[in-house]
Amino acid sequence: MTQTDPALMSAETLLALYARRALSPVEVLKAVTERVARYNPWVNAFAALNPRALQAAGESEARWMAGRPIGLLDGVPATVKDLLTLSGFPTRRGSKTTDATPATEDAPAVMGLKQAGAVILGKTTTTEFGWKSPGDCPLHGITRNPWNRDRTVGGSSSGAGAAGAACFGPLHLGTDAGGSVRIPAAFCGLVGLKPSFGRIAQWPLGAFANVACAGPMTRTVRDNALMFSALAQHDLRDPFSLPDEAQDWRRGIEDGVAGLRIGVVRRLGFAPPIDADGEAALVGAARLLEDQGAIVEEADPGLPDTRAIFGRVWGVALARLVSTIAPERRALLDAGLAEVAEREAGMSAVDFLGAEALRLEAAHAMARFHQRYDLLLCPTTPTAAFAADQPTIRPAEALWRDWAPWTFAFNLTRQPAISVPIGLDEAGMPRAVQLAAALYRDDLVFRGARALERAASIPIAEPA
Repeated sequence: MTQTDPALMSAETLLALYARRALSPVEVLKAVTERVARYNPWVNAFAALNPRALQAAGESEARWMAGRPIGLLDGVPATVKDLLTLSGFPTRRGSKTTDATPATEDAPAVMGLKQAGAVILGKTTTTEFGWKSPGDCPLHGITRNPWNRDRTVGGSSSGAGAAGAACFGPLHLGTDAGGSVRIPAAFCGLVGLKPSFGRIAQWPLGAFANVACAGPMTRTVRDNALMFSALAQHDLRDPFSLPDEAQDWRRGIEDGVAGLRIGVVRRLGFAPPIDADGEAALVGAARLLEDQGAIVEEADPGLPDTRAIFGRVWGVALARLVSTIAPERRALLDAGLAEVAEREAGMSAVDFLGAEALRLEAAHAMARFHQRYDLLLCPTTPTAAFAADQPTIRPAEALWRDWAPWTFAFNLTRQPAISVPIGLDEAGMPRAVQLAAALYRDDLVFRGARALERAASIPIAEPA
């Protein structure tokens, strides 16, 4: 495969070629679907493929031929995680307990893709109800990492991570309640954004709605900002949706980091684990930013122990979720999900409200931190992608030890955070770092991520 293969091209490149009539959306879709046919049987990225994708690509081609594209993404292939509603498709959420009746409305983020002209390739796999980071679920089995089929893709946006790394189109829509966009992005060598809470409207609400966001997963930072421009739209169905005017989030993305203050953080109310390769990636990223004129120094935001806060938010959400499932169907659930739900089902209202008070304390601490620092730099994951077939043991402990110790704090504080690939380890697996900014400063995480991307690039995965 070469970069002349349309399946390997960025969304920006495709759009430029469409405008010159040097390439058509139908040609691109055929290249992508050929790649899906070749690799998806073992990658297992899709919950469902869209039989109307070719028709949509043809309609887009006609618009480009007439010089009348309808939006920022017209004709670009995109996928949607199966936690989000896509009209005409069931929303199974990776679970055997869910209804197979097709949805009749699009989620706001999906509507944004369609209004921008994206060609929806299909729905991607998720861990059951988005509850964990290893990339498997009872309904669809194991989704595997295109860099190494023995490794996990991460989760819960497992299929989106796999589809992005395998070049099943350039744009992939995930959701992130504790790291579910950023973790698979890190494991798969992608750029993954958890935006500020409210930037992308949510509806219908999922199990983790008070800390969750939809977010773009792409192979480049500029594509991520481009996709975000289509997703970040106000929607009346979500009363917490920000009343922003539509904008192109690529504006200012090349401004660099010269003069920005960046705090390198190693504590998030506790000391999250990090292996030697992850530490090297963090130090290397700090040096790359400093070389571009940023003021980089070690810093501690002084957070409360975020393990205790997120563990309660996560556990209570799962307990409530399980309570809505008919008792005779609960045996169909992922055993680890049922274990956490049972453990947390007896939490008192006082304990839960105490966790909410600590969540606000963490948000205030981060707001004070960003009075001094424009950006926070830390790892995304404690290790590279672990074994795909690894059993889930002691999930409550695995959450802060193996899965999401570096990511869930930013869901609690609701600020934007982005994972950026920084290189490959000795085993040839991607490693990443994470940048966070103050609430509603999504522009700054894009600037920082683009500065890192310019300085450090990694190759495309080749599943063959």
